Amino acid sequence: MKTGHYLPVRASAVSRTALLGFAVVVLFAVSVLLGSYTVTVPDFFKILFAHLTGGQKIPGASFIVMENKLPRAVIGTMIGTAFGLAGALFQTMLRNPLASPDVIGISYGASAAAVTAIVVFGASGAVVSGSALAGALAVAALIYAISRSGSLGSGGGNRGNAAGSRLILAGVGIAASLHAVVSFLMTRADIRTAADALVWLNGSLNSASWDRAGVLVLALLIVLPATAALAGPLRILELGDDAAAGLGIRVSFTRLAVVIVAVALAAVATAAAGPVAFVAFLAGPIARRFTGKASLPASAFVGALIVLVADYFAANLAPLLLDGTVLPVGVVTGALGAPFLLWLLVTSNRKDA
Repeated sequence: MKTGHYLPVRASAVSRTALLGFAVVVLFAVSVLLGSYTVTVPDFFKILFAHLTGGQKIPGASFIVMENKLPRAVIGTMIGTAFGLAGALFQTMLRNPLASPDVIGISYGASAAAVTAIVVFGASGAVVSGSALAGALAVAALIYAISRSGSLGSGGGNRGNAAGSRLILAGVGIAASLHAVVSFLMTRADIRTAADALVWLNGSLNSASWDRAGVLVLALLIVLPATAALAGPLRILELGDDAAAGLGIRVSFTRLAVVIVAVALAAVATAAAGPVAFVAFLAGPIARRFTGKASLPASAFVGALIVLVADYFAANLAPLLLDGTVLPVGVVTGALGAPFLLWLLVTSNRKDA
C-alpha cells in the first residue's frame, strides 16, 4: 500500500517540476520576443542565424535582440537559477526557511564590497563584479568560522541544528553591520556615484552583456555539476546527522561542501546582477508548495521564473505606469516578494493549525 501511494506522489512531483521547466522556456521566449519591441519567431531565428554566421542583419532589430533582449533574458535565467539553488541548499541543509543568502549576510557581503569599490575607488564593470564576488566569499568564510565553534560539520543532530542556528544568527548580525557600512558609504558619495551604487544595490539587468553572460556560464558549468553531486547526500542529511552518519555519509565534509557550493552560487549571481532581493528566499518554499516536496530542480526553475517575470515587468510594463522609468529588477522582486512571503506564512499557519 505504501508503494502504491508513494509512486503517484513522486510522479506528480516530477510532472510539476517539468511544468515549471516548461514555464521557464515560455517566459524566456516571451522576454525575448515580446515587450516594448516585439519580434516575430521567424525574424528571431533569422537574426540569430545572421549573428552566428555573419550574414546580413536587420537594421535596429538585430541590435535590440542580440545586444539587449537576448543577453538580458539569458543572464536573468541563469541568476534566477543560481539564486534559487543557493537558497534551497541552505534551507534544506539547515532545515530553516530563513537560511538564505539574503538573510545570513552573503548578499550584504557582496554589496558592501561592491559599494566600496564604486564609492572609494571609482570602479565599474568587471571590477565591481569581482569585488562583489570576493566580498560574498569573505563574509561566508567569516560566518562559517563563527558557527564552526559549535558543530556545523560534526556531531549529532541536535548539535548540528544548534550550529545551524548560530550560522543564521551570525549572518544576521554581520548583515546588520555591513548594512551600516553601506549606508555610511552612500552618505559620503557624490550624487552620481551614489546613483550608480544604488542601481547595483537593488539588483539590475540593465547592464546585461554577452561578456557578463559568458563569465556566468563558465562559473555555472563548474558549480552546477557540484550541486547535482550533492543532491543525494543532502537528501540523506535531512534525516539527521546521526542517521546520515549511520548510512555512510561524511556529515562534516558534506555540510562544508554544501556551504561552499551554495555560497558560490549566490556569489556569482550577485556579482553578475547585484543582490536581487527575495529570489533565493522564496524559490525553495514556492517550489516545495508547488511540487509537494523539497526539490533542487524545482527551486532552480522557480528562481528563474521569479527573475524573468519581475524583469519583464520592470523593463516593459513599469515604463508605461511610471512615465518611462525602467526599474531595476530587484525593486520588483522586493515589492512582490514581501507580500508573497506574508501569504506563505499565513497559509502555513492555517495548514499547521
